[in-house]
Amino acid sequence: MNLTQEDWWAKLQEDENAVVLDVRTADECLDGVIPGAINIDIYKGQGFVYQVDELDKSKNYYVYCKAGGRSAQACHIMSQMGFSTTYNLMGGFSEWDGPVDELK
Repeated sequence: MNLTQEDWWAKLQEDENAVVLDVRTADECLDGVIPGAINIDIYKGQGFVYQVDELDKSKNYYVYCKAGGRSAQACHIMSQMGFSTTYNLMGGFSEWDGPVDELK
């Protein structure tokens, strides 16, 4: 499901079963990450599928990339893999004005 930044963040704040998933490249993550995010690069192809398959399918996934395209694709792949709840951040990190953590 595609959500605006405001809806995505509001829903995330109320969700005790949430996982934030960043599907950008490691280099892109150097620009900062949304707090608590785990990073699995969608460009890794089958490697992405293998890593995502190890995640808990009962959780709710809040997925983002740089602009919203790759994260929408990730949500589609995840739903095909049996994940029931995925939320795509429309506009992605490039339009994000919420909190940001710097990578250490």
